[in-house]
Amino acid sequence: MSGISYVRGDATVPSVKGVKVIAHVCNDIGGWGKGFVLALSRRWPEPEAAYRAWHRDRAGNDFGLGAAQFVQVEPYVWVANLVGQRGIRTGGKGVPVRYEAIDASLRLLADKAVELGASVHMPRIGCGLAGGSWSRVEPLVGERLVGRGLAVTVYDHGA
Repeated sequence: MSGISYVRGDATVPSVKGVKVIAHVCNDIGGWGKGFVLALSRRWPEPEAAYRAWHRDRAGNDFGLGAAQFVQVEPYVWVANLVGQRGIRTGGKGVPVRYEAIDASLRLLADKAVELGASVHMPRIGCGLAGGSWSRVEPLVGERLVGRGLAVTVYDHGA
């Protein structure tokens, strides 16, 4: 997919200038403790605290599949908590990823990134613990983000 840059490295330390939004997919049950969120929590306490409060107070807010929460962690760095997976277990109903929810949350991310004049940085969202396929997620990232003129970098962890 043209317009998406792929690099090896840590998505929590994007090495570009300017405002950056680090996006990742969360579940819809308030769980935070495995996968990419551990790297986020090692760097900043705010995304986890905000996500847990958002989930706890969900009766009075927009928490749910397809929602997005934006947490500023440094003067030029934001974290986008995108709710794109139903639960945390793969079972009789398949994998937890919900592509339509990722699509909806990417629309919100695009609006925020355009507003901030930010580049977007992410692991292969929805493809780790959520069990999704990058071949399904990549076109959504291309359409919703690159299609809005945003610079997107996808990070593959490891050497």
